[in-house]
Amino acid sequence: MHLCTIGTGTAAPSPTRVQSATLITQGETRLLVDCGSGAVFRMAQLGIDWRTITHVALTHFHADHTNDLANLFFAWRYGMLPPRTTPIDVVGPVGTAVLLDRLALAFGAGLRDAVPIQVREIGPGDSVALSPTLEIEAATVPHAPESVAYSVAGQGRRVVISGDTGFDAAFAEWAVGCDVLQLECSLPDQLAIPTHLTPRQCGAIAAIARPALLALTHFYPPVEDVDIEGQVAEGFDGRMLRAFDGWMLDLQET
Repeated sequence: MHLCTIGTGTAAPSPTRVQSATLITQGETRLLVDCGSGAVFRMAQLGIDWRTITHVALTHFHADHTNDLANLFFAWRYGMLPPRTTPIDVVGPVGTAVLLDRLALAFGAGLRDAVPIQVREIGPGDSVALSPTLEIEAATVPHAPESVAYSVAGQGRRVVISGDTGFDAAFAEWAVGCDVLQLECSLPDQLAIPTHLTPRQCGAIAAIARPALLALTHFYPPVEDVDIEGQVAEGFDGRMLRAFDGWMLDLQET
């Protein structure tokens, strides 16, 4: 299993970080989790083959996690010669099908016809087989009403991706023992709100979940002015890193 953080930014424009997107690859299965603005062009910049993505999973419907869906679908239709005909599986919370319908209203009906699309809506506690050896499971997290985190597991490896979330001990317990815990790390303590995490809250979640590796992402500019690593380490003494656009990991290394 391989992991790549394509976009590690937020709604705040950044010269170095595009919006949320992560690619997980196992064999022929290529799962893109979220698709925020800039994600498609960042994949091209990084040399990642966006043409062969097999699944897209959405953690929630905020723009910085969905803005580039239209670009991706139209790239499959107009950016490939011949156009893609292989179906795409879109996994997401209840309301994902409606979201795609609304995007089609905004960008034209061709968005839904660009490539054959199968939508599978998934609720907390539900799981979907992406392949015979890879499964995705959802857990609710406190952010938007529909927000979920995902566990992607197969062949003895497990990656947990928080999406956007506030502190939640139940989510931390659900993530226990994962190989990689990818947590949002949005705001410093002085700007803390219930629907995003601070570095110290990331450390508290990781102290419960005890991942082999804690990978932080989704940084608003003010949080990068504090000692993220030091504040996380107040609660978690394990391996951690501050992810960046294009960071890659072969999970055998964990």
